Amino acid sequence: MSSLPTQDHPQPQSLSDLFVSFTLLALQGFGGVLAIVQRELVEKKRWMTGEEFVEDWAVAQIMPGPNVVNLSMMIGARYFGLKGAMAALAGMLTVPLILVLLLALVYAQFADHPGVAGALRGMGAVAAGLIAATGVKLFGTLRQNALGTKLCVVFGVLCFVAVALLRWPLFYVLFGLGSVACVLVYQKLKP
Repeated sequence: MSSLPTQDHPQPQSLSDLFVSFTLLALQGFGGVLAIVQRELVEKKRWMTGEEFVEDWAVAQIMPGPNVVNLSMMIGARYFGLKGAMAALAGMLTVPLILVLLLALVYAQFADHPGVAGALRGMGAVAAGLIAATGVKLFGTLRQNALGTKLCVVFGVLCFVAVALLRWPLFYVLFGLGSVACVLVYQKLKP
């Protein structure tokens, strides 16, 4: 995880700013919050650089729990400590939880309707497209990675093959490939 951003970065002004910002992010992210979070935090709010986002997202992905919730807590803690982490967590969960509970009640009434099933399949395709688009958008940040672009692509392809094609458990793939990648980065970065 990167250190505190330099002072030329804008930053959240208060715990309320964190709460509201992450609530709005969560409300925009039905089915694919990664693209929205990257755009909001890096491009619009500029609370972090693209490189910081990729580093923090990588850490958030290997931690247990939802990636974006982990990222929100990391950002909240970076600026306001434990109170910031809790404000960001509350922002990510409070209003979306209420909406999901309300949607569950509505879904229970209309689950058998063929249009509902079709709409859900369509939303799945859109979510997959959002994730792919964000991956392509963030690909350029690999140039600054210690492993270099080519080796990062090799690790990405190996991970895809292991999880998507061979259907190996994600835990073992992350532990195995992640360990190798960590050793390689350590070798490249040690003085």
